[in-house]
Amino acid sequence: MIDVQNLTKNYGTHCAVDHISFHVNEGEILGFLGPNGAGKSTTMNMLTGYLSSTDGAVKIGGYDILEDPNAAKANIGYLPEQPPLYMDMTVREYLNFMYELKKCTLPRAQHIAEICKIMKIDHVYGRLIKNLSKGYRQRVGMAQALIGNPPVLILDEPTVGLDPSQIVEIRALIKALGKKHTVILSSHILPEVEAVCDRLVIISGGRIVADDTADNLIRSYSSDRRLMVRVAGPAFEVEKLIHGIEGVNSVHPLTSHESGTTDFAVELKEGADIRYALFNKLAENKYPLLSSKSMERSLEDIFMTLTSENFSAKKRGDR
Repeated sequence: MIDVQNLTKNYGTHCAVDHISFHVNEGEILGFLGPNGAGKSTTMNMLTGYLSSTDGAVKIGGYDILEDPNAAKANIGYLPEQPPLYMDMTVREYLNFMYELKKCTLPRAQHIAEICKIMKIDHVYGRLIKNLSKGYRQRVGMAQALIGNPPVLILDEPTVGLDPSQIVEIRALIKALGKKHTVILSSHILPEVEAVCDRLVIISGGRIVADDTADNLIRSYSSDRRLMVRVAGPAFEVEKLIHGIEGVNSVHPLTSHESGTTDFAVELKEGADIRYALFNKLAENKYPLLSSKSMERSLEDIFMTLTSENFSAKKRGDR
C-alpha cells in the first residue's frame, strides 16, 4: 500500500533524511519513531507530497507522489501535528468546507454523519471549534482526514498536548481506524506506539536504525548479560557476596519483600556465566537462591540505544 525507496532530503550540505526505505502493508498500523530532529516530520511531509524529495520515491497505492500527485493524494488522509482547523467555524461548517476542498463525491450528509459517529463528535456538530477542548479539536482534525474515505491515514503526533484520558481515547480510535485503513503513526511517545502499532520503524540522524515489531525488538536487544535474581537473606550481605563473584560487573538491589527476600539486578561481563558460582556461593552462606532469570530490556531502553549518537554514527559507517 505504501512503498518508500531510497527517500532522501538534503538542505544544502545537510542531509535531513538519508536514503530510507520501508514498506507498509494494507491494513497495517506502522509506528514511525524518532527523537526530535531525527527526520520524522520531514519524512511525513515527503510521504504526503507537501515537500519534494531530493532523491528516491514514494508510492501510495501504486501512484508516485511526485509523478502522479493527484492520484496518490486521493489515497491519503493526513493529520499534521498542528491540525488545519478554522477556529471561528462550527464543526459542521468546517467538515463541509473540507468536503468541498477535497472534491469528495460520496453522499455528503451521510458521509459526514458517518465520520462524526466514528470520531464521536456528532454531539458537538453545531459548536464552534474554538470552544472545543483540545481532545475534541484533535478528533475534528482526524475527522477531516477521513473525508473521502482514503485507504491510507498518516497521523503526525496525534496525541501531543492531550491529557491522559484524551490520549487513551485517541489511541482507541486509531486502533479502530486500523481495521479499515492502513495507518502510519508518527510519534516519539513509546507507550503509544507499543500499544497501538503492528510494527515500528525507528529513525535517527535521518537513517532507519530499526524496522520490526516491538516484541521482536525487545527479544533481539535483550541478552543474558542482565540477570534478575531473588535471594532469601540480608540484602547488604547478599549484595556483597554476588558482587564478589568473578564475571559480575555490578549488583543493584531492586525490591525487598516482607518474607526476607530481595530482588537484585546483576550486570555481567561479556561472555560470563555465573550460574554455578552464584548457586554455590549463596548455598555456602545458607542464603537460598529462589529464582534467576534474564532481564528483558524495555522498549524505552532499546529506543535510547538505537537513537544514541554512537549507535547512529555506526549505522552510517556501515553503509
